[in-house]
Amino acid sequence: MPELNLDAFWMPFTPNKAFKAAPRIITGARGMYVRNERGEEVVDAVAGLWCVNLGHGRVEIADAVHQALLHLDFAPTFQMGHQGPFRLAERLLEHLPEGFSHVFFTNSGSEAVDTALKIALAYHQARGDASRTRLIGREKGYHGVNFGGTSVGGIMRNRQQFGPLLPGVDHLPAPISSQKFVRGFIPEDRFFSDELERLVAIHGEQTIAAVIVEPVSGSAGVYPPPEGYLQRLREICQARGLLLIFDEVITGFGRTGTGAFAATGFGVEPDIIAMAKGITNGAIPMGAVAVKREIYDALMAAGSGIELFHGYTYSGHPVACAAALAALDVYEKEGLFERASAMAPAFQDMLFSFAGRPGIVDVRGIGLMGAIELDPQGPLGTAGMKAFTAAWEAGVLGRVTGDILAFSPPLIVEEEHIKQIHDVFERVLSDQYDW
Repeated sequence: MPELNLDAFWMPFTPNKAFKAAPRIITGARGMYVRNERGEEVVDAVAGLWCVNLGHGRVEIADAVHQALLHLDFAPTFQMGHQGPFRLAERLLEHLPEGFSHVFFTNSGSEAVDTALKIALAYHQARGDASRTRLIGREKGYHGVNFGGTSVGGIMRNRQQFGPLLPGVDHLPAPISSQKFVRGFIPEDRFFSDELERLVAIHGEQTIAAVIVEPVSGSAGVYPPPEGYLQRLREICQARGLLLIFDEVITGFGRTGTGAFAATGFGVEPDIIAMAKGITNGAIPMGAVAVKREIYDALMAAGSGIELFHGYTYSGHPVACAAALAALDVYEKEGLFERASAMAPAFQDMLFSFAGRPGIVDVRGIGLMGAIELDPQGPLGTAGMKAFTAAWEAGVLGRVTGDILAFSPPLIVEEEHIKQIHDVFERVLSDQYDW
């Protein structure tokens, strides 16, 4: 194999100079493992990037993609159609709450979020409420990196390089408990949800289009919500005429261990759901936005011609649809949504075995997602990156956000893999904090 030139690729969300001085290159993947440059298997404890829920190298998806490329490599969905997105939309609705009726396809979670925000604005305009243009996100929220998602997102470092972003955006406080080492939902605290009433009082409900939240805050460091929090947001939005958007790009497709989506498992029905990642098992880029019937019907009734002036060249791409349909087949055939629920206790036991150890600030988790927050030991991110790189060398691929180690293994994870993850981080963190 020729020597790899690292110079030309500008890497995303990466300190490029530091990485290229000491690169970590994945050369292959199969099942629960990726392979490093030395040909060694490394346990994938983050499902690629929250997305490879079925494990790597699924032949079913590869075969479906191969056949799609040979049969129909591209077809436009502007003024034309092909079978893929119609079939996929129908299949997705089988796993969504009953009131959902239509699906709009995108190419990523970022595009799904921006599409959801635009649909919310268009819905109010179609109903004659054109004054409802304000969007409300949440501190520590992550909703992708397009201008809409960055604006409603609440992670400071994702925003600070890009100027004022969208006007008319406000943020709820992040629902973070002062209690540490809480497994699952944190104790109820009405302050966090009632802050929405305060924002309504400040801006006027007639100016607010939608509220967008992650059911479980993922990229910021895995923060499950307080008991009753999502239900209370639903009540306020319903009473005030606001749309509630769930960003399930991470939590969708079994991640929370409560069924296909958090919306069904947590017993809260939003008006719009954005999804991506696990929809194709990460094999082909794809995202989607599902809406309730009244939203679609309002836009259909607003006039003749094009009802929503929005879309992407690759919306409902034939190959992406083939990958997603194959992924859904595997989820259903292997009962992986149910399996995620069955494996969650062992996974959470592993995470919480680190609670109370020296250098461990907090442990959080729900389903097959969780986080271990470390004592910084210096500038922000120093401790997290040290543990992340040491774990990679020792045989586990994790994820690091500042000084938070995040975990989200594929839904096919076995107890032996959970033990491998535990044993590696036991050694790494023991060395780092002198246990």
